[in-house]
Amino acid sequence: MTDRSRLDPEATVPLDGLLQALPGGFNAIPDINARRATVTGIMATVEVPKNPNVEITEHVAPGPAGEIKVRVYSPKNVAAPRPALVYIHGGGMILGSIDGEHGMAQMMCDQLGMTIASVDYRKAPEDPHPAATNDCFAASKWVFANAKSLGIDENKIGIYGASAGGGLTISVALKARDEGGPDFKFMVPIYPMLDHRNESHSSKLITDVGIWDRAGSMEAWSWYLGGQKPDQHSSPAIAVNLKGLPPAYIDVGEMDMFRDEDLDFVKRLGEADVRVEFHLWPGVYHGAEIFAPDATISKAIMATRLAGIKRLVELISR
Repeated sequence: MTDRSRLDPEATVPLDGLLQALPGGFNAIPDINARRATVTGIMATVEVPKNPNVEITEHVAPGPAGEIKVRVYSPKNVAAPRPALVYIHGGGMILGSIDGEHGMAQMMCDQLGMTIASVDYRKAPEDPHPAATNDCFAASKWVFANAKSLGIDENKIGIYGASAGGGLTISVALKARDEGGPDFKFMVPIYPMLDHRNESHSSKLITDVGIWDRAGSMEAWSWYLGGQKPDQHSSPAIAVNLKGLPPAYIDVGEMDMFRDEDLDFVKRLGEADVRVEFHLWPGVYHGAEIFAPDATISKAIMATRLAGIKRLVELISR
């Protein structure tokens, strides 16, 4: 069992409420469609007011299996061309949507003064790897190709994602490096889901927090791989060569099951001479800044993360 005494007490309050309403957490719902509906229902209860500083437009990008939805958030008070982020939502490659992360994308657009291009993508088990990577890669190429019309500076485009979105961020960055573009100038994989093996100490430590635990993660990996042999694009932790990846900002919580695989990846980025800023947050569980946004430590996480992204933009602007 997880040692819950190590969790940040303030951030744990909404988590306890979730577990009372949904014993065992999200992963206790065996049917994937019911699980998705539950997550969607919970997200729908969070009202996201329209931000008057942000213009939102809906687009479609050509993809390997049809059209890909791309929602673009543009800051009204920042002159074009602007820096931009290709934004990949989380959800273990089996859950999540651009609607579910609408509030985060809108806030980041306003606070960073950057264009945010939020990408929809196919999910497992219906569409196992490489569907998600290929969709995100295709959408990224569309963003670069349409940078001028979107008011984006094509020389200041990064890629961002949390959890599964963080793993896909690295997968797409590896693919872009190996295939000669698109030329991401920086990457922001947040507590990324990287390693299908689930053999680290932290992956065995976090079993019942309720947000993203060992059993659910192993199930998601099984669905995502679909019986295929893992490679660097499906499970970036096994990538042999990390040289040539763009500079990065990464953070993860001490009580996140992805902690140790992320620590190892950060170490390997450094060994590959990739510039990386890393933060390990004490007592923080997976997605705490989303589920407990008013907690003091959650506010610190977001302020530090946004400042880190701004530093990356400053770095590439020199």
